[in-house]
Amino acid sequence: MKELATLLLKSLSATPDNVVVNETVEENNRVFLSTKVDAADKGRVIGKDGCIIKAVRTVLSAAAVNQDKKVTLKLEDE
Repeated sequence: MKELATLLLKSLSATPDNVVVNETVEENNRVFLSTKVDAADKGRVIGKDGCIIKAVRTVLSAAAVNQDKKVTLKLEDE
């Protein structure tokens, strides 16, 4: 999951070197991802009305279903 989230977020970001994704695996097949992006890229990653970040979460959730997991993506403030 971490690799997919990193790939998606780096492709959306103007400064892909500043994208950091941390993964925490909890019990019951839950995966928590927290990510930090450059402040200038935050609007680009979130999108208008949050549509871009929702789409990223949807792709991650679809990929997680194939592995019998549930994934949560959180965009952290710096």
